[in-house]
Amino acid sequence: MKEIKQKLTLDQPATYQIKVPGHLAESWSEWAGGMTITVENEGDGSPVTILTGIVADQAALQGLLRRLYSLGLPLISVNWVDADE
Repeated sequence: MKEIKQKLTLDQPATYQIKVPGHLAESWSEWAGGMTITVENEGDGSPVTILTGIVADQAALQGLLRRLYSLGLPLISVNWVDADE
């Protein structure tokens, strides 16, 4: 049986991992569309918040990125997480 690899599209749900500097409490999860929020410390001890979860489509991803921007949080990274990994 041939394995079908899911591809990234504009109009389908996908899992993303977004990193921003600073500490966002887990209580922000609802505000961030139900994403899981974890905080890690960088090598220099500064906190980095990692938001991970399923986003409905690319428009919803843009909306979430705009909300983070409105908080004054610069993006460290935005990564698509392959569901097979």
